[in-house]
Parts: sequence; structure tokens; C-alpha cells
Amino acid sequence: MAVGVPPRVAAAVAGLVGGDAPVCAYVYDRVVLREVAGAVRAALPPGAVLLYAMKANGHPDVVAELARVVDGVEVASGGELAAAVAAGAGQVVFGGPAKTDGQLAAAVAAGALVNVESVLELRRLDLVARAAGVRVEAAVRVNRPAGGLAGSHAMAGVATQFGVDEARLGEVVAVAAGLPGVRLVGFSLHAVSNNLDAAAHARFVVDALAWAVAAGGRFGVAVEYVNVGGGFGVDYAGGRRFDLAVLRAGLAGLVVPPGVRLVFEPGRLLVADAGWYAAQVVDVKRTQGRWFAVLRGGTHHFRLPAAWGYDHPFVVLPVSGWPYPFARPQVRAAAVDVVGELCTPRDVLCRGQVVDRLRAGDVVVFGRAGAYGWDISHHDFLRHPYPRMVVV
Repeated sequence: MAVGVPPRVAAAVAGLVGGDAPVCAYVYDRVVLREVAGAVRAALPPGAVLLYAMKANGHPDVVAELARVVDGVEVASGGELAAAVAAGAGQVVFGGPAKTDGQLAAAVAAGALVNVESVLELRRLDLVARAAGVRVEAAVRVNRPAGGLAGSHAMAGVATQFGVDEARLGEVVAVAAGLPGVRLVGFSLHAVSNNLDAAAHARFVVDALAWAVAAGGRFGVAVEYVNVGGGFGVDYAGGRRFDLAVLRAGLAGLVVPPGVRLVFEPGRLLVADAGWYAAQVVDVKRTQGRWFAVLRGGTHHFRLPAAWGYDHPFVVLPVSGWPYPFARPQVRAAAVDVVGELCTPRDVLCRGQVVDRLRAGDVVVFGRAGAYGWDISHHDFLRHPYPRMVVV
């Protein structure tokens, strides 16, 4: 077994070698999903609601496994909503901008709580709910000027398309009070993606809860729901980590008022370590002073390194068989750029990683590929076959 690849995953990849086509696959591990979810829950205050933000990985088996061990699923589209319902999610929260009337109707039919993004969306939700003869729970997503948090993608504390400006919150609450199809239960304050500072994140949660309770008092909202979002980060290329023990310590003294649901909705941290992207080396060659390993695969399957501009570490799974009657290309004790099969020089997964030995026919495996891997990639560019999806 190569160092860094769990035996279950290595065995799954090895089982794909020797078929009609080079190996190209995602492997997801249910055991890791359950273990990470348990660790995250243990870091949260007692009684906190833990949702899985499906945008990180929507594979049906991944969603179904997490639905068994968390409290519900956060979705951001009609397709995700349908997948959450199919997975048996205990609770569903529908967030995100640009919800259509059809999506709002599906959310109402599913009994989802809706995080509304604007006055217009609030009014449209009311029409849909009244047409269905129900009253739907809703929360207002608020972009607070002082509600930001460091991370790769800021969604609050700066001008973004997300949520209602805090300065207009009184107006939004007043509109909600006059809508018979909507029951306003609180606020959504999701602020960031991929924050690695657990201590800062704990301070953010404490501040967000205090702000929500105070805002409820100012505007006459009986606060039952405070959604502090997710944003627990993953360092793909370095040694930093989001320290759950630090988060737990920072939240240890937090007092959640009776009757208030404090909701967390992480995605990335729950699934990143449960996924591996494996691709077989089709060619090894040296061009203008650099070694290249060319894969059956690439950024059309695993776009995150190219999208974020970093080099994703990999390990080599040696494959002993070589089916051709000529020498096997290889590189030893050298830095290698691992690239994909697309007709673009931007199809690069990792630059300059030193390998002991890498041969055509070996398989490279990228860990921490369970979040924002396949789901954000441009699958159909050049119409290459999709990777296999293996769940162990």
C-alpha cells in the first residue's frame, strides 16, 4: 500500500487495474464520512443542529450516508432538494440566490425551511405557500457589515449577491409580518467558505448568535432559528488544519437560549477526506527540461487545483503489469508535473512534486478529493468518458 492511501481505497483502485481502459475513478469511503461527521458533531454545542451542505458532494451514496448521521441537509437548487428528499434527510434547509417559483414550490412541498435572500423572494415564497394552502418557515439571510470571517470565499462583511443588507432588515421583517403564508423564525448568517482559523470561527459563532437574538428583540422577531452556516476549511496543499478541538473549546461556554435552534451547515470538511481521485498514467515524457506524467483524467474531473491555483499532492500506486513489447517510460528521483488529457496547457493537477519512481501504467491518487471535486468540474469538455464512481 502506498503511504497515505488507506488499504480499502488502495484495494478498490487495484481492482480497477487491467480492464479495457486505463483507471480513472473517484473512490468514496463511508467509514470516513461517519467518522468525520462524528468528530464535527462532538465539537458543536449540545443540541446544535448539524446539516450537510450538499454542494460539496452530491453523490447519492455520500448524501445518503451522511443523512443517516447528521440532522439534515442544506440544499441550494431544486436538483439538490430532490436528492436530499430521496436520501431521507431528516431536515432540509433551502438556501442560495435566484430560487425559481418552481423550486420554492418544491421546497414548500418537501417541508423545507427556506433561507430567503431578498424582499422579492420573500413575497414570492408567500404566494407559493398560500397557493399550497400552507404556512412555510423562513429565515432571512443577512449580510452584516461586521459579520465577515477570513476564508477563501467571503459571502458577508463585503458587498456580495448574498442576503439582505443589514441596513434594510427592518423593512424585510415588516414585510414578512404582513405575509400570511410565511412564518419568520430567525436569521441565516453564513459568511465564508474555507476558513482554517477555528478560534476565529468560534468567535464568529458566538457573535452571530448574540447578534441574532438582539436583532430579534429590536425588530420583534421571536427567534427560533439561527443559522451560522458552514465554512470549516481544508488545507489541500499545506499542513494547516481546521482544529475541531479549538472550535469546541471556543464554543464551550456558549449559552443557546431555550427554544433556539443553532444550525451549522458545513460541507467541505465533512466530505473532503472521504474521497480520492485516481487516474492512470498514460505517458511519461520530458519536454524543455521538465518531466510530465500525462493522465487518463484531469481537471475536467477534478477542477479544484486549477480553479484555486494550487498544486494538489498525490501518491503513486505502482502497477507491475506492462502490456507492451517495448520499454516502459519512467522517471526516477525527479520533480514531475502531473497533467491531464485535455487540449489545454491549463490541465494541470500538480506541478513539481518529487517522486521516487513513476512509470507509464502506474496510478496516481489524489487524496482530499471528496469535496468540490467532481461536482464543480467541466465534465463534458472534449467528451472524454466520465470516471468510475466507487463507494467502499
